[in-house]
Amino acid sequence: MPSDADLIKLYSQRILALAADLSLRERLDAPEVSVKKRAPLCGSSITVDLVTENGRITEYGQDVKACALGQAAAALVAHHVIGRDRAEIEAARDALRDLLAGRGNGPEAPFAGFEVMEATREFTNRHASIMLALDATADAMGQAEARNCA
Repeated sequence: MPSDADLIKLYSQRILALAADLSLRERLDAPEVSVKKRAPLCGSSITVDLVTENGRITEYGQDVKACALGQAAAALVAHHVIGRDRAEIEAARDALRDLLAGRGNGPEAPFAGFEVMEATREFTNRHASIMLALDATADAMGQAEARNCA
């Protein structure tokens, strides 16, 4: 079981700074797609709104109700999400999942920065919150793609 010192290390200055720098945190007025996800263990949640054009995100908004880890992950997504396509979002999601499981170094550019989450590997109860933004964005991209192909 992690100690108090481990928890203090977990909430590093970098994670807290990212959480405080959460951008694109307003819901969109007219989203093409909205997806809400919730981490059942901790109760963190996110709603992602997006608009796409030619398979790429042109507008993005989010409502994040999560711990500092979930907020930090959402901030990293927000910094890089505009202009990305479904494959890039899914690759970042999968690389983050692998990082948390100890099987990789995390997403590469354009989603670099998630290596800060490496310290959370042993805190598996926090992983769902960390994954929320990329999980919701990947689902939203899938829905947008299906909608535009119909």
